Amino acid sequence: MRFAFHTLGCKVNQYETQAMEELLLARGHKRVPFQEAADAYIINSCTVTAVSDKKSRQAVRQARKRAPEAIVALCGCFSQVAPQQAEALPVDLIGGSGDRLGFLQALEEVVAQRAKQKRLDDAMHRRSFEALPAGGLEGRTRAMLKVEDGCTNFCTYCIIPYARGPVRSLPLEQAAQEAKGLAAAGYRELVLTGIELSSYGRDLPGRPGTVELIETVCQAAPGLRVRLGSLEPRTVTEDFCIRLAALPGLCPHFHLSLQSGCDETLQRMGRRYDTARYLRSVELLRRHFPKPGITTDLIVGFPGETEEEFHETLHFLRRCAFSQLHIFPYSRRQGTPAADLPGQVPETEKRQRAQQAAAVAEALRTSWLESWLGERVPVLFEEEKGGLWRGHTPQYMEVQVEAPGQDLHNQMRTVRLTALGGEGALGVLEGKEGL
Repeated sequence: MRFAFHTLGCKVNQYETQAMEELLLARGHKRVPFQEAADAYIINSCTVTAVSDKKSRQAVRQARKRAPEAIVALCGCFSQVAPQQAEALPVDLIGGSGDRLGFLQALEEVVAQRAKQKRLDDAMHRRSFEALPAGGLEGRTRAMLKVEDGCTNFCTYCIIPYARGPVRSLPLEQAAQEAKGLAAAGYRELVLTGIELSSYGRDLPGRPGTVELIETVCQAAPGLRVRLGSLEPRTVTEDFCIRLAALPGLCPHFHLSLQSGCDETLQRMGRRYDTARYLRSVELLRRHFPKPGITTDLIVGFPGETEEEFHETLHFLRRCAFSQLHIFPYSRRQGTPAADLPGQVPETEKRQRAQQAAAVAEALRTSWLESWLGERVPVLFEEEKGGLWRGHTPQYMEVQVEAPGQDLHNQMRTVRLTALGGEGALGVLEGKEGL
């Protein structure tokens, strides 16, 4: 069977697609690009916004139009929370956000028998973590390991708790084994990811926390750089910083979910922190880690957000001095409390606010990058493009260098940063591998 995937959404979805690809390859099937002829097209969908739902539906229709005789399968969060909409689409197999192994077995059956199937469960009743093969990015350079699934925060704008169910975690010993295996396979960096990484371990005996997970992984594979996925700001405490700063393999790059820099807006969002607590997290990280990369997500135009509240957010962004921001205009998501809140902001106003926030974000990013010029940094190189080798520092700064005739793939090299360029900085190589 020739199969092709199209993936929408978050890093967890990307991880799960890679895992399903590995499982299908191990069963003797052949992977092809989504744009090419295939026996089965699989869309791993997202439902975080109404726009995500629309993109998922479009991907299904595109696959069906491209290959009318092929099997089209739909899985992921969209089909999990909107099964009736999924059934109205031209698909042969519907799966959800769980039991990926069962979904792949059903895919083989549908391809062989040409009989439609639907495999959906109730996400809210899930209690066990489905371990899947760790996925790799950039060849043998960076791998992802999903260590947690599910969320019980129920923020007013978010449908994901209904799509993913309660918190389930990969046991510590299994996380250690996976890390060891990835290091032995030649990976140099491991990204720990999950739907709500800060909730790790709540369901496990003894309730080990996120810090214990990170320590376990770093100690199991001391040669790996370990990078963290998104963290809830309250995870960052003095103890958290002291313990993580003692781990030489940990990347000082912290993605702290913000969403708004206004306390009133945070309350309407159902977030469990205020700006004072968030700022304390930022200050703790900067006290314990030299020049960490601190990144975040921001929603603008949330229901009820006034012009004054929006400008409070812009001021707070400047106080935090983020190295990078991801900015999203609020997308009204049916099925969430926020969809029915009064004070829905017009689309034109949301776009204008997104543009203003993006200008602040770009100024902060430039300032942070400029602060590194002249410094020597370790860079893990991933790929060559346009005559330049591209890689990332532990802080997740992208660095590009000229290296004619050299193969830097998967090498860790010291680079002196000389100028801004590309998506980050330009530099010159100094020293040999590992220096």
